[in-house]
Amino acid sequence: MGRRKKIVQECERLMDEPENIRNIAIAAHVDHGKTTLSDNLLAGAGMISDETAGEQLAMDTEEDEQERGITIDAANVSMTHEYEGTNHLINLIDTPGHVDFGGDVTRAMRAVDGALVVVDAVEGAMPQTETVLRQALREGVKPTLFINKVDRLISELQEGPEEMQNRLLSVIHDVNELIRGMTEERDDIDDWTVSVEDGTVGFGSALYKWGVSMPSMQRTGMDFGEIMDLERNDERQELHERTPLSDVVLDMVCEHFPNPVDAQPRRVPRIWRGDEESELAESMRLVDEDGDVVFMVTDIAMDPHAGEVASGRVFSGSLEKGQELYVSGTAGKNRVQSVGIYMGGEREEVDHVPAGNIAAVTGLKDAIAGSTVSSVEMTPFETIEHISEPVITKSVEAQTMDDLPKLIETLRQVSKEDPTIQITINEDTGEHLISGQGELHLEVITQRIEKNQGIPVNTGEPIVVYREAIQRASDQVEGISPNRHNRFYISVEPLPEDVVDAIRKGEASMDMPEQERREALQDAGMDKDDSQEVEHIHGSNILLDQTKGIQHLNETMELFIEGLEEALDNGPLANEPVQGTLVRLHDARLHEDTIHRGPAQVIPATRNAVHKALIDGKIKMLEPMQDVRIDVPNDHMGAASGEIQGRRGRVDDMYQEGDLMVVEGIAPVGEMIGFASDIRSATEGRASWNTENAGFEVMSNSLQREKIMEIRERKGMKLELPPAIDYL
Repeated sequence: MGRRKKIVQECERLMDEPENIRNIAIAAHVDHGKTTLSDNLLAGAGMISDETAGEQLAMDTEEDEQERGITIDAANVSMTHEYEGTNHLINLIDTPGHVDFGGDVTRAMRAVDGALVVVDAVEGAMPQTETVLRQALREGVKPTLFINKVDRLISELQEGPEEMQNRLLSVIHDVNELIRGMTEERDDIDDWTVSVEDGTVGFGSALYKWGVSMPSMQRTGMDFGEIMDLERNDERQELHERTPLSDVVLDMVCEHFPNPVDAQPRRVPRIWRGDEESELAESMRLVDEDGDVVFMVTDIAMDPHAGEVASGRVFSGSLEKGQELYVSGTAGKNRVQSVGIYMGGEREEVDHVPAGNIAAVTGLKDAIAGSTVSSVEMTPFETIEHISEPVITKSVEAQTMDDLPKLIETLRQVSKEDPTIQITINEDTGEHLISGQGELHLEVITQRIEKNQGIPVNTGEPIVVYREAIQRASDQVEGISPNRHNRFYISVEPLPEDVVDAIRKGEASMDMPEQERREALQDAGMDKDDSQEVEHIHGSNILLDQTKGIQHLNETMELFIEGLEEALDNGPLANEPVQGTLVRLHDARLHEDTIHRGPAQVIPATRNAVHKALIDGKIKMLEPMQDVRIDVPNDHMGAASGEIQGRRGRVDDMYQEGDLMVVEGIAPVGEMIGFASDIRSATEGRASWNTENAGFEVMSNSLQREKIMEIRERKGMKLELPPAIDYL
C-alpha cells in the first residue's frame, strides 16, 4: 500500500473524532515564508520528501504561482500528526500574502478555527500582517505566531544574543498590540495575545527546516546559544535533525488551537443569525455528525476532469455522495457527485466527511464562494465581508468571434470562483469589464483565461474605478414624473464615516432583524429617530422614509427604490457609483390610478430627484488611494520618495530599519499603474515595496473637470455637464 493511501486512510479514521481535529490557516505578509513553512509541515507529515521541502512549494499548485514565486490561490491539505500519544487530523489552508488576493484569506478564515500568523524576523509586522490578523479575528479565529527567517538575524545581520532577543520581543509586542486593539470590544474572546512562555510563539527558519518554542526547548534541552553556534557554523542539518520545524509547529497547533467542539459554540453565533434555540443551532454547536447537513462553501475551483469543486467547512451532519442539498439563494436542489479531502493539489475521494472537517465536494453547480449548503431550508450564514473593494478595471475581448460564448462562460466562472472580482458584460457593445483589487490581480486572471481555457484575448489599458460623493447636505428638491402626475420630495446629506464603515463590514444590513440593524446603526453614531426610518440600504447609501400616511406609497416603493438604485449606481458627474449618502424621502404625491404611476413614470422621477439633490449637495469625484511602503538602501532613498511624489502622492514618514530606509506614503491608484517597473529602474532593482488599498479620497479641484470629461468621453456620454454643476 502506498504511503499516500495510508495517510488518506488515517485521515478518514480521524475525521470522526472532532476533539482531535484542528482546522488551521497559515497567513502572513507577502514573502514572509508561508508556503515554505507549509512544505516543512507536509514533509513532517510524510507527504513530500524531506530533501525537497522548502524548494518544492507543494502548495503553489498552479504553474503561474511557481513562476512568480507567490501564492495566488488558497490551497488545502489534510495531514496527521501525533502529539502526546494521540494522533491528530490537521486540515491546513495555505493562504496568499499579496494584497491583491486578500479575498482568498478572508474566505479561508471562515473555514478554520486557528490562524498561524508568520512574521519575518527581519521585516517585523508589516501592513498585510495587520490585515490578515484583522481578517482572522473578525471571524473569531484564534491566532498563534511563528517568527520566520531567524537564521538571517544570526548569519546576515550578525546579531548578538541581546540584540536578537530585543528584536524578537519587539515583533511579539507589535503583534500583541494589534491583537489587543482588535479584540478589546469582543466579549466572546478572552485574552488571545501570544507569548513565549505559553508556547503560542515559535521561532525558526522555514528555509533551513529548524524551529524552536519554549516547550520544544524544554523537551530537547536546546537553548538559543547552542542554536546560534550551530547556525553560525553552518551545521543546519544537525539543527534540523535535533529540532525539526514541523514538530515544533504541529505540536503548537495541536496544543493551542481549539478543536471544532470548542470552537463552533463560539463561532456559530458570530457568523449565523438564525434561531439559536433551533435543533439546527444545537447540532452545529455540538458538531453533530448525525444532524442535518450544514456546509459553508468558502472556495470554488475548476477541475478539468470533475468540473467545479466546492470546498468549505462542514458545521453539522455528514456529507455523502448522492445527497440532494439546498444551496442558499437558489431554487431546487443540487445532487452531490463526490466528496473528498485535499492533499495539496490532489483531491482524494472518501465515503463521507462529517461535521468539523474541511471538505471538497463536486456536483454543487449552483454554489458560489459564500453559499450555505444544507439538507433542510435554513437561514444562510452571514455573507463573507471582504475588506477592500475593486479599484481597477480592464476590458477583455476575445480575439475571434467564435470564442465569444466560451469567453462569457469563462468570465462567469471567474466571478463564481473569486467574489472579489466583478464582471460587467455589456451586451450592447460586446465589451467585458473585469474589476479587481490591483494590476497583478487582473494580470493573473487574464493570463489564466488565455492559458487554462485556451482563449486568446485582447485586454485594454487598466481603467481606475472612481466614486462620487456629496460634500454637504442639500436642500429639499422635487422630482416630477414625465406625465407630471407624480412628485417626490427628497434631500441628501453625507453619512458619518462610522456608519459607512458599519455597512461595509456587514454590521448593519437589510438582511438583519430590524431591531438589530437599528442598534448597530445607533452604535455607529446614527440618530435614534433616523435609524427607525431606514427603508433600504444600497452599497454604502441609506434611504430613510420620512413620509406620513401617503396613499399608494407602499405599492410604489419598490419602483422608487429601483429608480434610487439606478441613480446611485450612475452618479450625475460621470456615471460612477455614489457612496456614503443618506437620502431622505420627505413627501410624495401619487396619481390615484395605477396605470399613471407605473415604472415609466416613477423611475425617471426618482432618478431626476436624486441627481438634482446630489448636485445641490456639491457632489465631487473621489479617486481610490493606496498606502505605499518602500524598503530601500540609504543611497536610493531620494529616488524612492521621488517615485511617490512624482505620482501626485505624499510621503508621510521615513525611518531607518536595520540597514534599510523605509519610506511610507500614499498615492492615487490611477498614478500607480506601471509603478513596479519604474521603481525597479529608479533604485537599480534594490527596492522592495508593497501597496495596500486605502479607500477613496476627494480628488483635487483642479483635476475634477478634466477627469470627469475623460471618463464621460470614454463611456460615450454627452460632454456638457448639467448647468447646475457650476462649482467644479
